Amino acid sequence: MTNVGLVLPQLGNVIDMHVIKDVAQAAQDMGFAHLWVQDHFMYALEQDGEYGGSAAAQPAVYQSVYAPLEVMSAVAAWTDTIGIGTSILVAGNHWPVQLANELATIDQLSQGRLAAVGLGVGWSHEEHRAVGVNPRTRGRRIDEFLEVLKKCWADDPVEHHGDFFDVPRSIVRPKPFQNPRPRLMSGMWSEKGLRRTALHYDLWNPGSMPIAQAADTLAEMNAVRPAHLEPLNVIYRAALQSTAGKVLTVEEIAERTVASAKEGFEAVIVEANFCSDLTSRQDWLDKVAGLQPVLEAAAG
Repeated sequence: MTNVGLVLPQLGNVIDMHVIKDVAQAAQDMGFAHLWVQDHFMYALEQDGEYGGSAAAQPAVYQSVYAPLEVMSAVAAWTDTIGIGTSILVAGNHWPVQLANELATIDQLSQGRLAAVGLGVGWSHEEHRAVGVNPRTRGRRIDEFLEVLKKCWADDPVEHHGDFFDVPRSIVRPKPFQNPRPRLMSGMWSEKGLRRTALHYDLWNPGSMPIAQAADTLAEMNAVRPAHLEPLNVIYRAALQSTAGKVLTVEEIAERTVASAKEGFEAVIVEANFCSDLTSRQDWLDKVAGLQPVLEAAAG
């Protein structure tokens, strides 16, 4: 069975505590399986490098983005059953030992509701530089990042000495509520990124890639996946309006959900943050309420 998640309100000037809280609680009441956050913290007025979305440049809605881990913590307190996850954290915006502690804390406080930890390399050179990370090393850095993160969630003591991170023999607690650790989800699509996904992750988020293509790519990754690892699965992301302005109807999202279920994908995440008609708290609540047909399609 494919379940359905919702990307939380997080982007744009309409967002405040009431919008996030009310949408989170409404989604839980409707039967969504999980809620998701994304990760940006500044809007560079002069952009070096290509924007990673479907638009030619980053949309203006990115000028205000509520911080992901803080939003997750608040939502964990405002709800009591729905899962929470990251889709996607940019590894360059974080440091693995600190992130391991922060996410384990959220998993403990929510009693194991951390659905998955999405991590990718990101696209913003400016954000990387602002936190002291060379954007040109972000691929090699995330490989080591994942290694350290997994060590921190395994048995103590933790120790690591590498090119990017140096962790002396240490105790790192709390450990996640979940045992084994929370699952890691890749948000990468490049050739190198897909190779990393096959080797180091548990799940893959192919964005809004055509479902047949996502299924074929998943099969290719599983064909080269180490034998001791469980097969990768997919959490598919469908945007009601893309960053380039392409609109999908609720019926089209429902059709993609049915198609995802036929391919055996674990879940579909619905994204609404880029919808140009969201100008108030009520708009957000109406948009979420209108997704009932997607939940019904998932239920079969």
